[in-house]
Amino acid sequence: MRPVYLDNNATTRVDPEVVQAMLPFFTDQFGNPSSSHDFGASAGAAVRKARLQVQTLIGAEFDDEITFTSGGTESDNAAILSALEVMPERTEIVTSAVEHSAVLTLCADLEKTRGIKVHRIPVDHHGRLDFDTYKAALTPRVAIVSIMSANNETGTIFPVVEFAELAKEVGALFHTDAVQAVGKLAIDLKSTAIDMLSLSGHKLHGPKGVGALYVKRGVRLCPLIKGGGQEGNRRAGTENTPGIVGLGVAADLALKFMDDANTRVKALRDRLEKELLQRIPHAFVAGDLLKRLPNTANIAFGDIEGEGILHFLNREGIACSSGSACACGSLEPSHVLVAMNIPNSAAHGAIRFSFSRNNGEEDVDRVLEVMPGIVKKLRELSPSASQARGLQSAPGLGDNANPTTVSGPGECNAQLFR
Repeated sequence: MRPVYLDNNATTRVDPEVVQAMLPFFTDQFGNPSSSHDFGASAGAAVRKARLQVQTLIGAEFDDEITFTSGGTESDNAAILSALEVMPERTEIVTSAVEHSAVLTLCADLEKTRGIKVHRIPVDHHGRLDFDTYKAALTPRVAIVSIMSANNETGTIFPVVEFAELAKEVGALFHTDAVQAVGKLAIDLKSTAIDMLSLSGHKLHGPKGVGALYVKRGVRLCPLIKGGGQEGNRRAGTENTPGIVGLGVAADLALKFMDDANTRVKALRDRLEKELLQRIPHAFVAGDLLKRLPNTANIAFGDIEGEGILHFLNREGIACSSGSACACGSLEPSHVLVAMNIPNSAAHGAIRFSFSRNNGEEDVDRVLEVMPGIVKKLRELSPSASQARGLQSAPGLGDNANPTTVSGPGECNAQLFR
């Protein structure tokens, strides 16, 4: 039985070309990039090449705007903490209620330990940011706005270019966690007001443990990690040369395969959604169906636990993820779905399928083969099972809405939400 991997928003398989490019920097070309001899010069040249590759992928104007880090979490923390350091007179942060924990946990800690005021902008039932609340939160007291480019659970895309322009009007810095967007969406930072952007290698078929923080030229960055003068005095520590080389190659490949992500991969996602909604009652797609990452499907199945679905899918060799997280022995629905006001009876049964260029039609076929039976079995076993309890009263569902309505490829369930 061929394994089916549909958890690519969690991590991706490292591309074989990336692995091959990295290998020499573990062996023959092992020098420290900061050393002046030939061993160091070879490694230093490889780091410079990778910097150019990442610059090209995200459309930065200058290669020195790219600072290599250990990944998205470090980049997020560095951006937010730096803004507070360079503008100590500003003591407020604006973010969204659906950010990754790399941002939300830091913000909660800053509230508790430093008295920073955090504005968490709510979203509607499509996962779209409340625009009026966002504008109202922007004052000269705000040091930084940190809003993700695309949500990791629903794939909903945020208009960060417009948000950045509004932040500039009050003198705030604008940072976006683009970990999920980079490599899937075309990005041209030089034409935007975005000051800082985070990305991570393992989300685009690169290695784990390496990422980057884009910092627009002219924006001051206080180093999160202090020590030597690496990365233009922005991030101390000997560079992870093999990882950086791998990230550079992954960036090149992401550009090469971006059309594939937005055509073939998107078609796979759309087919899975359409056929699952046709075959399984009392299910719907969560998120903004018109502005969404091409690879991501978050489907809520009413009256069952997502962990149960994952258990049986895993037994069938299918990997995906749940919208619930286990905490202290009890299942809590995803904070993203809670913020979207998805009913608990659906939020607990939300499953995220996330595709990559490594997936094919046979993967969709396999999920369609086993998923209806799994849901049917779990609903029969559930003591609380009922006919879509709570779904008919979900926010945004019209009086005549049918949770299993499908409009067509690329528009799965669109009429349900709009």
